Amino acid sequence: MADPRGFLKYPRKDNPMRPIMQRVKDFNAMELDLSDADRRQQAARCMNCGIPFCHHGVFFGGGRAVSGCPNDNLIPEWNDLVYRDQDRRAFERLSRTNMLPDMTGRVCPAPCEVSCVQALNGPGITIRNNEKFIIEQAFKNGWVVDSGKPLHRTGKKIAVIGSGPAGISAAWRLNQLGHSVTLFERDDRFGGFLMYGIPNMKLPKEIVERRIKTLSQVGIELVPNTEVGKDISADELKQQFDRIVICTGARQARDLNVAGRDLNGIYQAADFLKLATKEVLKDGTQANDRLKGKHVLVLGGGDTGNDCIGTAIRQGCAGITQLEITPPLPKERTPQNQWPEWPMVLKTGYGQKEAKALFGDITEYSATATAFFGKNGHVTEAQISQVDHFKPIAGTEKKIKADVVVLAMGFTGAEQWLFDQFGITTKNANYTTNDNQIYVAGDCRRGPSLVIWGIHEGRMCAEKIDASLQTLASAKL
Repeated sequence: MADPRGFLKYPRKDNPMRPIMQRVKDFNAMELDLSDADRRQQAARCMNCGIPFCHHGVFFGGGRAVSGCPNDNLIPEWNDLVYRDQDRRAFERLSRTNMLPDMTGRVCPAPCEVSCVQALNGPGITIRNNEKFIIEQAFKNGWVVDSGKPLHRTGKKIAVIGSGPAGISAAWRLNQLGHSVTLFERDDRFGGFLMYGIPNMKLPKEIVERRIKTLSQVGIELVPNTEVGKDISADELKQQFDRIVICTGARQARDLNVAGRDLNGIYQAADFLKLATKEVLKDGTQANDRLKGKHVLVLGGGDTGNDCIGTAIRQGCAGITQLEITPPLPKERTPQNQWPEWPMVLKTGYGQKEAKALFGDITEYSATATAFFGKNGHVTEAQISQVDHFKPIAGTEKKIKADVVVLAMGFTGAEQWLFDQFGITTKNANYTTNDNQIYVAGDCRRGPSLVIWGIHEGRMCAEKIDASLQTLASAKL
């Protein structure tokens, strides 16, 4: 490393956030950037630790969580190159594994940082922010498109269904390897949850659209507004393409089967966020009054719930209640949850912080909604209850005002009907299926997960497909 004592010389500096009372007035990016000089100092904090836990993902907690980068990003190498002012080489290292650092550099929870060796006795290295710096340097200098172009074409045609992180990653890598790729998307815009599932203040949509533009520039064909199995049949795709990759995500949302669920004004989080993003794309990034005077109830305490809270605030709501069905996590690590595991401790999301500044504490733990009530077919109240082991406790019920309800309770898995169209009954760990022409990657294979997992799965699936096609070509010689 260029400066093995950097972590002792320079304190950690995260990219600053805009002040709460300023940022809630618009949907513009919340996070600002450090100066280039400060960013290079932050890269110098990488320790030359010998065994970099940061760049290899290790499961714990019964396989439910990961510590370190599940995509095996070469983190110490590109940190060193950033410090040495060798940004092109840093980008070359980063893009060997990560096809979408412009996304992970903004929205990844960075399990790599908490498994950093420096995090044993300090705050860890600013890996996510460094990654964002590298990709922005790459776009500024025109290196991204060149990195995606193939050296030659193989003559093989691949269809990728779904343009979220896994689909984009698979399409990019397959194109790099020389195959002709067509990317199908059922929505009007590409990006999947990057476009419509993450709000603009966390991931500006011009960043997503910039990445989509690069797909066309490297030779990938983009087909929007096309739902495979409806607008084009599975049989047609199988006839037209040598291989097909399904990357449709885990879009089956968890629902709440209680009285009044069919009232208007009750949204799944994905639908709520999509509507909000469409408004931003149409009308601009200023806050609006769509929810003026409305009291919002959000069920779910994860990242998506926080996104819904932040969105409702920017839509002018009069108040928010958030229910989390599990008890609050401890404030500090327990003896059973030590480094390098992800810290299972209580955190306050950006949306919760904003809501606290405006309305006070909004989150109730060990609680859920047990019924909804309305007038003229629209929700107006919710009955909520304390729970014990996910079961409502009799006698704890109370009613609260709820003009809008958002169900942000997570996802249960993939929409099965598309797999049925292709006759897929088996999804294997190596991205293959019971049909040797069909592959599957991302959340629709592994279940709901992080953006970085989708990127990893898309890349590895692409390389698996390439190997199969090379084997087929060799067999014909």
